[in-house]
Amino acid sequence: MVAVLEKEFFLSEILGRKVYLKTQRVGRLEDFVIVETGKLPEVSHLVVSRSFGYPSLLLPWDTISLISNTEIVADVQRFADYELQPPEGAILLKAHILDKKILDMDDHEVEVVYDVKLALQNDKLYASEVDFSRNRLFRRMGLKKIANFFAENQEESETVSWIYVQPLPEKIGMFKGHVKLNVLKENIHDIHPVDLADILEELDGDQRLAVFNELDSELASDTLEEVEPRVQRELISAMKRERAAQLINDMSPAQAADILAILPGNEADELLKLIDQKVAHKVQQIIDKHDESILLYATQNYIKLPPITLAKDVIENYRQFAQKQDVIMYVYVTDERDTLLGVVDLRELIAASDDETLAEIMTDNVISLGSDDTLRDAVEVFERYSFRAIPVTAEDDHILGVISFGDIRGLKPRLD
Repeated sequence: MVAVLEKEFFLSEILGRKVYLKTQRVGRLEDFVIVETGKLPEVSHLVVSRSFGYPSLLLPWDTISLISNTEIVADVQRFADYELQPPEGAILLKAHILDKKILDMDDHEVEVVYDVKLALQNDKLYASEVDFSRNRLFRRMGLKKIANFFAENQEESETVSWIYVQPLPEKIGMFKGHVKLNVLKENIHDIHPVDLADILEELDGDQRLAVFNELDSELASDTLEEVEPRVQRELISAMKRERAAQLINDMSPAQAADILAILPGNEADELLKLIDQKVAHKVQQIIDKHDESILLYATQNYIKLPPITLAKDVIENYRQFAQKQDVIMYVYVTDERDTLLGVVDLRELIAASDDETLAEIMTDNVISLGSDDTLRDAVEVFERYSFRAIPVTAEDDHILGVISFGDIRGLKPRLD
């Protein structure tokens, strides 16, 4: 078992660390050898340089017993047994990846690999991301103030998960110095949770968790909803309870109930105590089915705008309107009292003229559910009309929330 003070490393920061064989200092870390056993390459050996003309050492990863901020310790008896060179064809992170160009699948130049992020998971070390941010470049140059400035002001992520790096050549001696991706340049930062879920399901447990831990909270929550129940259980059981609660808290009550329902009772109870208690009460009711009122499944996170809003203004600001909303395929048109006046499908919005208002393009004969309707009623309406979401209204047409088909899709079989 490897004792660590850090769970993640940047290659540039760990290179050069002192290496000890038990208590005897023998050299410094020069490079990592990686093997591409799956979507994320795994570190198999450490290359250790030695002074005074002594040959370098090639230490297998399973001999490493400690990694700290200042040192690496290997548990071996005789270092003479490890005076070896990396075998022909071995892939070295520093030698073959660092400072190389990144090309996308159409050979468009993306950037230069300024660093590689390494993630420790279940005593295995993986290369999880390639980093092409100016922040990492300036940190390597010792310019931390400038690096911090770039870190605070960069608008989007400047890293790429290794799952999008194409396999490197088997004969690394033929490597021409470019890292090739299997995505287009313009799609690097636009990976849909459904696609990411498919990738996670293909990985083995350790690699899956290493990738999932790199996701920001919003993308992680969306992706967790999409993966199959077996993978959901594995991911939630392996992560810290606080992070799991945060991800579940970002879901609608119905989605949260779907996930908690597949967990062992003690784990579900523990997470329910950590999430927002109002949400937890709704989630518990859904799980127990003591009350099947459709309002339990309704979300307040949907797009609603006044009728005088211009179509072009909605399109231009759609990303802002849709941010952190659960239902984004419809725009609900309401007055100042939240009376539901009509609904606009996103496709109708795109086809509208710029100067048309929502009042002019909306459907005012809205199919809705009442506050006293049940989950069974909602299933019947979805089956009849094939809507992707349905509003819930009071008798005076005051909008109370919106039901997404995705929220009740997994619950339908339990009602039969």
